[in-house]
Amino acid sequence: MARWWRPELGLALVVLLLGVLVVVGTLDVSAAASQLGLGPRFFPMLVGGAMVLIGLFYVADVLRGGRADPEESEDVDADAPTDWRTLSLVSGVFLAFAALLDLLGWIIGASLLFFGLAVVLGAGHRLRAAGIAVVMGVVTYLLFVKGLGVSLPAGPLEGLI
Repeated sequence: MARWWRPELGLALVVLLLGVLVVVGTLDVSAAASQLGLGPRFFPMLVGGAMVLIGLFYVADVLRGGRADPEESEDVDADAPTDWRTLSLVSGVFLAFAALLDLLGWIIGASLLFFGLAVVLGAGHRLRAAGIAVVMGVVTYLLFVKGLGVSLPAGPLEGLI
């Protein structure tokens, strides 16, 4: 008899559970639709629904005997040890972003997040990375606040944008 529990099934169930949590959490969001006709629930529901579908198909595949293929197409050494330093730094950048978001506001916080991740992941030109990070912070803020009507913390830039 084949072993029914494998790591692939654990991952499939995590994807399914996260999708369900996103959909259920999104049901609590109440806000009017934006000028584009899309409210703040549209994208989370789209992503959550896709995760539920992918999770269901993945669970079914694993239960029918599907197995994960080793990484062959990417330039990845599957036998290489985990880079704990980079993993810790990326985690630290995300945790700092979450902790400081209300204080700094979205534009400054997201800019620091994008810049920090770029540096940790090996950006060669830090000035260019900083410029791109600021542009991404401002653009995402404007898309969510002005385009979708989602309220994001403004921090010290309140009233300027």
